[in-house]
Amino acid sequence: MSLVQEPTPELLADPYESFMHHHLQYYGYFRDEEKTAESSSLASRERRPKSSYSLLEQESGGSDRNSLQDNRKKLICSLMLEAALLKSKQLLFNHLEGPGVPCLREPRGLFAVPTSRGPLQAPRWPVECEVIKEQIQHIEWVPSEPEPFYQPTGNEPAPLIVGKEKGTVVYHIKPVAKGSYFTCSRVGGARGPITSPAISLEGPEDTTLLFESRFESGNLQKAVRVGPYEYELTLRMDLYTNKHTQWFYFQVRNTRKGITYRFSIVNLMKPKSLYSMGMKPLLYSQRDAQTHGVGWRREGGNIRYYRCSSEEGQAMYCLTWTACFPHDHDTCYFAHFYPYTFSDLQRYLLAVVSDPVRSQYCKLRVLCSSLAGNTVYLLTITSPSQNPAATAAKKAVVLSARVHPGETNGSWVMRGFLDFILSDSPDAQLLRELFIFKVVPMLNPDGVIVGNYRCSLAGRDLNRNYQTILKESFPCIWHTRSMIQRVLEEREVLLYCDFHGHSRKNNVFMYGCNNKSAPSQWLHERIFPLMLSKNAPDKFSFHSCKFKVQKSKEGTGRIVMWRMGIPNSYTMESTFSGSTLGRKSDSHFTSEDLKSLGYHICDTLLDFCDPDRTKFLQCLSELQELLQHQIHQKLKDLGRGQDSDSAWSDISLSDIESSTSGSNSSQSDGLPAHLLSMAEKFHQKKKKRLRTRKERNELHQKYASSQGLTCQDKTLVAGERRLGSPTCRTHQPVSAMKDSSGKQGRTPEAGLISDLQRRKPNARQEKLPGRSTLAHSASTVGASPSRSVWWGPEQPTVTLLLSRNLFRRPQVPGQSVPVGSHKLKQSQSQHLLPPRRVTWSLLELQPPCMEPESRKSPSWPQ
Repeated sequence: MSLVQEPTPELLADPYESFMHHHLQYYGYFRDEEKTAESSSLASRERRPKSSYSLLEQESGGSDRNSLQDNRKKLICSLMLEAALLKSKQLLFNHLEGPGVPCLREPRGLFAVPTSRGPLQAPRWPVECEVIKEQIQHIEWVPSEPEPFYQPTGNEPAPLIVGKEKGTVVYHIKPVAKGSYFTCSRVGGARGPITSPAISLEGPEDTTLLFESRFESGNLQKAVRVGPYEYELTLRMDLYTNKHTQWFYFQVRNTRKGITYRFSIVNLMKPKSLYSMGMKPLLYSQRDAQTHGVGWRREGGNIRYYRCSSEEGQAMYCLTWTACFPHDHDTCYFAHFYPYTFSDLQRYLLAVVSDPVRSQYCKLRVLCSSLAGNTVYLLTITSPSQNPAATAAKKAVVLSARVHPGETNGSWVMRGFLDFILSDSPDAQLLRELFIFKVVPMLNPDGVIVGNYRCSLAGRDLNRNYQTILKESFPCIWHTRSMIQRVLEEREVLLYCDFHGHSRKNNVFMYGCNNKSAPSQWLHERIFPLMLSKNAPDKFSFHSCKFKVQKSKEGTGRIVMWRMGIPNSYTMESTFSGSTLGRKSDSHFTSEDLKSLGYHICDTLLDFCDPDRTKFLQCLSELQELLQHQIHQKLKDLGRGQDSDSAWSDISLSDIESSTSGSNSSQSDGLPAHLLSMAEKFHQKKKKRLRTRKERNELHQKYASSQGLTCQDKTLVAGERRLGSPTCRTHQPVSAMKDSSGKQGRTPEAGLISDLQRRKPNARQEKLPGRSTLAHSASTVGASPSRSVWWGPEQPTVTLLLSRNLFRRPQVPGQSVPVGSHKLKQSQSQHLLPPRRVTWSLLELQPPCMEPESRKSPSWPQ
């Protein structure tokens, strides 16, 4: 490890940098630079145990000891400056494993925001991941001609999956252990030398393809060669999960020109895919990019998507296609869609903040740090106002993207929006004067970096956890929601939109929320999507939009923000494939097509807020006619007349629309992966120590003699266990009672009484000596006679009667009955014992007689 060099004058121009330099120089951290060799030898000694330092100090003299301490100070300084996050003095205690272990909290990175004076923030990876040092970067290119869909012939082969038993594994990275969870991260991923997961070529004539995916957003786990030019590929599932395989991105080397290769991805999990509707994979040739400026393009033939196998009850689907590489010994890439990595975003943000014009109305801030320590950026875009009143009058617009890391469509739409809103266009200037834009361009940087499709490093879908209170487990969406709450306290949020990608439908469309509570706002939430469909008729499909609020989607950003008070709250879904509308029909979307959607959003926002309400009212009229047509069609399907007076009231908007379900993302709900083991420990029932037969006999005899109990009916209940002596129905112990399911255990009533018996009896109960310490549970209709429960003498007496609906007494609403030193209301008792309606009464109040006197329980107090 080398010493820290003297900072340049340009770096010291920054006040903070200058302060830190003089501060460290004062303590001697920048002195004796010529002793580099001695410092390097000291660095090797630094890794030794602490006892080695004492031996070295004993061998050296006093002067050598001082120089050694100075060198140690310089080494500590270099370690501090090389760290991405500086330590603080705030102690944290980790209670996840065993007793609390103190550690220092790591604050936000001081240099996290990209600046022109320094390098970009290096991505932080989980320590389980191996990462190659090569930086992958692709050029942007737009095809001159539309790229049509693949036209299936029906004769595409469906190869039989043979696996490694009949093939040769040519690439394999170690999967994450089952049941593991994220623990820590570092720049560069795993420590130690990088292993070689691919096989070595036997010579220049070896035509085996060499695969690689240990780079940003790559996710290939294994490749098996099953033929001379045929390969079976296995994708890595989202880290710390056992599902979510859809996105793919990997590198191929040692290619041959003019040869048809077949690739088959064998562990996809969605039963439906756009590959069945003509979608083609993307291919990138590094040589074409360098020589001809050609980037990503659609390639592939004999494309087929089919069910291939089943593993552990989970159906697996296979995507197979053929491809020809353009050059020999080329480096190529395959991807599900146009990649957009965390480093790509940082490069773009660096260009924005370095621009002296755009940086005046675009302020870049750090919203929070992700689970792995990567930065979540927040952009605030607006023009400076002339006075505070003008600033307060501005409404806000909130946009976000990449909550699902594999849906790179969102980043390209966001890129187009930022390009336009930061331009010098008159419309962009007007929007900046009217609104304050809060933009979170990448909500899930951890998932983007490791190549996940849907989840974060918590192993959960963030777009199902916007209601979470777990700040440390879901920091990105927790801070996003808090930011929007602060904005709502200051001003009205006109629009919220989260950019996504869709793997089963073509075109672009939106999901919104029906505003049922405000009649004056009826159908207003549909106006913005309808306007967008008119501004982008060859891309956006209004008929694919849905506005149904489903219970399974309550945790999505769209619904959570809608419930927070944003009526125009949307999820915009962009297809991975292409368009079926207008002039772009039956052709794939390019990255430029998606960027143009960002412009159309800005254009539609101006139409939506135009003081001239002509367009607004025209769209509202069209929506009413469309809804009337849909209701008439629904009534026709139900076999009812269209002129019925009750037609409009009987059919709701939710009945007309279909659901927005289709993905398995709702199955991701629950605690993050690292808390599952703790939850299992909390849910485990403690085993109760069983008494011996002798203890049970003595206890039973002691209570029977002390309370003067007599058993008239010694007949054993069928299926009961003996407790030292014959057990009668009247004195059946709690532990022998069975629930309605037939399983032996404590009933809810018994559990409640057991809790109440620990409370101190009131004065009235203490003045009633000789009264039996029994709590009678009246029997329901058709059940066996009422049973009493007995307790040990060490427990305080409880003179309460638990009676059900059969013995319910009229009571004053809300009146409470004293229970020891506490009070229990009728509403509370109903809450404790659902779904029964339970009333409490004092023991001296006799319940109504429901059976002849001779059938009363012998233990009933006379």
